[in-house]
Amino acid sequence: TVIRAAILIQNWYRFTMARLEMRRRYSLSIFQSIEYADEQDQLQVSNLQFFLYNQLCYSQRTEVAQTKMGTPSVSQVVDEGLCLTEFEKKIDVPDSYYGPRLSFPLTVEDANALLHAFRNEQLLHARYVLQLLCETRKVLKEMPNITHLSTSYSKEITVCGDLHGNLDDLLLIFYKNGLPSEQNRYVFNGDFVDRGKNSMEILIILFAFLLIYPNDLHLNRGNHEDYIMNLRYGFTKEVSKKYKDHGKQILCLLRDVFSWLPLATIIDSKVLILHGGISDTTDLDFLNALERNKLKSLMRPPKSVRDRQDQVKERIPTTRPICYLQILDILWSDPRSQNGCTPNKSRGGGCYFGPDVTAKLFERYNLKMLIRSHEFKPEGYEISHDGKVITIFSASNYYEEGSNRGAYIKLNPELIPRFVQYRVSKDTHRQNLRERVGTIESSALKSLREKIYAHRSELTSAFTQYDLNGTGMIPVNDWAAAMESVLQLELPWRMLRSQLAQMNPDGEVDFMSCFHDLKIGQPIKEVQPALAETLCRYRKDLEIIFNIIDKDHSGLISLEEFGQMWKLFTSHLGIDVHDESFDKLVLSIDYNKDGHIDFNEFLEAFHVVRRLEKKAN
Repeated sequence: TVIRAAILIQNWYRFTMARLEMRRRYSLSIFQSIEYADEQDQLQVSNLQFFLYNQLCYSQRTEVAQTKMGTPSVSQVVDEGLCLTEFEKKIDVPDSYYGPRLSFPLTVEDANALLHAFRNEQLLHARYVLQLLCETRKVLKEMPNITHLSTSYSKEITVCGDLHGNLDDLLLIFYKNGLPSEQNRYVFNGDFVDRGKNSMEILIILFAFLLIYPNDLHLNRGNHEDYIMNLRYGFTKEVSKKYKDHGKQILCLLRDVFSWLPLATIIDSKVLILHGGISDTTDLDFLNALERNKLKSLMRPPKSVRDRQDQVKERIPTTRPICYLQILDILWSDPRSQNGCTPNKSRGGGCYFGPDVTAKLFERYNLKMLIRSHEFKPEGYEISHDGKVITIFSASNYYEEGSNRGAYIKLNPELIPRFVQYRVSKDTHRQNLRERVGTIESSALKSLREKIYAHRSELTSAFTQYDLNGTGMIPVNDWAAAMESVLQLELPWRMLRSQLAQMNPDGEVDFMSCFHDLKIGQPIKEVQPALAETLCRYRKDLEIIFNIIDKDHSGLISLEEFGQMWKLFTSHLGIDVHDESFDKLVLSIDYNKDGHIDFNEFLEAFHVVRRLEKKAN
């Protein structure tokens, strides 16, 4: 009896754990699929953002105003590289400032002062930020496109992946692994910024240690070290909020600094470290020789770039398009288990590369290992292509508290990797596994429901095509096919059906029930269904454009500016929305009739919520 009871308990436990793991995995799949779909949307509107960003940095009003004040203009800072004394003369540091006061050349004491200040949520004054960026650019400009390191100078080299503005992860790495030094060398493999709230602090710390130990701390460029990406994913907003008076100067100088970041690092001529991956046309010799700073953003390809397949076949001789594609591949590509090299449709940029592509590059350059980042991994790392490709991801809790571990790699002189995992934990240690999975699942489903509501019209049309008898019910397979055809998220829809829709006793899906439990957070009478869907779908893009127009970062723009923004946006994307209904909406939002729109309130009004909030099981 005891044995039977033990077996019963063991089976129950295994079933429970397997079910929790299944829920965790599909929740993470939802997060990642929506993230990649968002990157495709970013590529769609990048040209419009590029145009508006130039206005942000180079508007005549800004230049004239700065000239009158005697402050160096943004274009002067970026194009001429003014010396530090110019900033010391023009930007005063008040006596009320109690943060670090940097002097150059920097010392270890300066770096420790920065770490202490950031732990206590202090900001570094704008003058020192600009000085630091100028000095960093000088150092980066002297570096090659591909940096070569040797383990003979130290026992081990530490390689870190994406940090994405999570300062606590960087501080934990330094606590566990030690600060950078001549005996403790680091390679940080891109994506330092965006998403998290402390991207600026991470850059300042990394740049400071780069200036102190230029031969021992190395930085590779990631796909988020790109000013157009920063508009969408939070870094531009963070800098503008933290440095209102000098934000434009800092951002435009960073635009140039990012373009000077090296593209890759090679250790002992055997280990290639780059952010994304490779393609069947990756040429390290070509990458090492090109002018990397010419491409400030990969979101706006040169006009002469054609379809990717045509480019590869025809080998167009112009340097700039090939340069663009070579860098795009190493910053955006992902490994796959299938052989070959195909366009990366999930992200909209780069490619998927198989084991044969890896083997071919290794044979050509006598390599042993490729270390890359760029992809979320639940355990912080993943080994693929028979051990030849390692993905390292250093941002823990990336999607949600408790969603993943972060990790870094220790490489010894024998080039045998050792993985160190961690998770910055504030609340998760108080939750059991069921509660953690429930929190992740609830957040993922909320994001997915918002996506579903934003595509309600297309989904309804797709469902109706399968409902030949007009019953409102369709088989699960047809429901899943319709969901995928519209949303294109490559999710396990059959598994998700019970979370997203209602079923009848025959196992068919009531397809309109996908929308019954969803509504706009703050209903506004003037909003027509099609307009509401459009506003939900493009809320992020509208926010980016708003922040560009809102030059004083007050959170307010005039009704006229808002109308112009909307017309420019809909025209660019070919969206057909009646101006009359939108004009009524705009007027209704201006509650106090002062002629201005509070855009934060506007965004909140178009969040999708459930009619009846349900607690995660």
